[in-house]
Amino acid sequence: MPAISTKGPKICCHNSGNQEKFISYSSDKESFEEVPLHTACLTYLGFYILMILGFINKLLFAPKVAKEKCRDGYVPLYDPFELFYSRYVYRRVRDCWNRPICSVPGAEVVLKDRITNDYGWSFEFTGTQTKCLNLGSYNYLGFASSEGRGAEESARQIEKWGLALCSPRCENGTVPLHQHLEELTAKFLGVEDAITFGMGFATNALNLPSLISHGCLVLSDEKNHASIILGLRLSGATTKVFKHNNMSDLEEKLRDAVLSGQGSGKPYKKIFVIVEGVFSMEGTIIRLPELIFLKNKYKAYLYLDEAHSVGAMGSNGRGVVDYYNVNPKDIDILMGTFTKSFGSAGGYIAGSKKLINFLRVHSHAHGYATSMSPPIAQQIISSMTIIMGLDKTNEGSQRIKQLARNTRYFRRRLAQMGVITYGHEDSPVVPLLVYLFSKIGAVVRTLTTRHIAVVGVGFPATPIMEGRIRFCLSAAHTKEQLDYALNVIDEIGDHLGLKYSRKKRNPDFIIY
Repeated sequence: MPAISTKGPKICCHNSGNQEKFISYSSDKESFEEVPLHTACLTYLGFYILMILGFINKLLFAPKVAKEKCRDGYVPLYDPFELFYSRYVYRRVRDCWNRPICSVPGAEVVLKDRITNDYGWSFEFTGTQTKCLNLGSYNYLGFASSEGRGAEESARQIEKWGLALCSPRCENGTVPLHQHLEELTAKFLGVEDAITFGMGFATNALNLPSLISHGCLVLSDEKNHASIILGLRLSGATTKVFKHNNMSDLEEKLRDAVLSGQGSGKPYKKIFVIVEGVFSMEGTIIRLPELIFLKNKYKAYLYLDEAHSVGAMGSNGRGVVDYYNVNPKDIDILMGTFTKSFGSAGGYIAGSKKLINFLRVHSHAHGYATSMSPPIAQQIISSMTIIMGLDKTNEGSQRIKQLARNTRYFRRRLAQMGVITYGHEDSPVVPLLVYLFSKIGAVVRTLTTRHIAVVGVGFPATPIMEGRIRFCLSAAHTKEQLDYALNVIDEIGDHLGLKYSRKKRNPDFIIY
């Protein structure tokens, strides 16, 4: 069984006079095949038909529900289009989303069965359950389990500290467990210090306003997460968006920002570049070496969100910094969450001691939010200890290799089928493009009947043209489980017409 390398590509530069230029990005392994023209036309046509049916439904069969009445001095609570879309378009497929489960989200998951009533306006539980192969959870390293070391050690912390501390960190919400977690996180990432928070979303949304303000410029990747976007809105900083993972567009905007400043000739107080390590909807990996080169060239700050990459990328599981084998100190602010690879909850920011000490004083997430629950903190410590090999075993490295092996195998088999997938071949997030809104529901429902749980993603989370099924791979998946899922996908791909790819298929046998 050949090992799959988890090392990343390298970038080279050279000097030409006073200007450095890129020579090559030696391993660009991302795929973004364009949709065939006839599929694009059918996608738009299908979406507009749904909208027309929605308007007819609204006119003739409006439900008897409470309506919002605008009062003087108050803006409407809901945007009219959002209200219409959620009631008359999204409602048709909402049984595919927000499905309750009654088990841990491991390699398999137990769904709580339900049926729709009143033409989709409500749900009714049937009292039955369905066990499915779980291809929808961010359980990258397989630590989401109710058994084993993490569960046992977390249970002991409940006996010692209880379920919650009911206080912010700066008051009575800090116990030795939190301090140990922050020291371990800094050691794991190879930086001076780290600070942790009880919620991953809030790690971005409530800390970015502490770091940037009016008079600063932020260059944000167009595919950045909603938590980043909210944090930027709260900060009051000027935000400009650059094309997804496009370093040429980023450099153009950096150059313009340095030359033009705030428009009146006054320079920006700070220029930040904010990106993600692995983008959760596209499956792409940030071009980190090029990004570091640009941020050094233009004297900008780099904020890297490793929510989907820490633990899941690199030979040591330390994220894209490890994947590209760059110095973590070249990134000014490292952010990540514990909700994916660590099977827990919360988030962290890591970097220099000066940065972390500043956040301990000024961060709203540190000063006002309730501190991380002790058993949650212990689950992270247990998982991180295994990943780092501090438990004197090779379990962590085996999980990292297994995830890389599963990712490559799954993506190559999909490519062989003729379906279109997005992203980098080493990314455990695998979007399979189905385009048509109606096909999202058809695929999710069909896979559920075959005992495979997946996530469908459509407008407004993605552009109208790019409806998709998003698979999330895990080290907990076995080859037999992946083969079963792939065979079913191949079958329904023929039945539902999902094989849009016009690339030449490779008939060679794929080695796991």
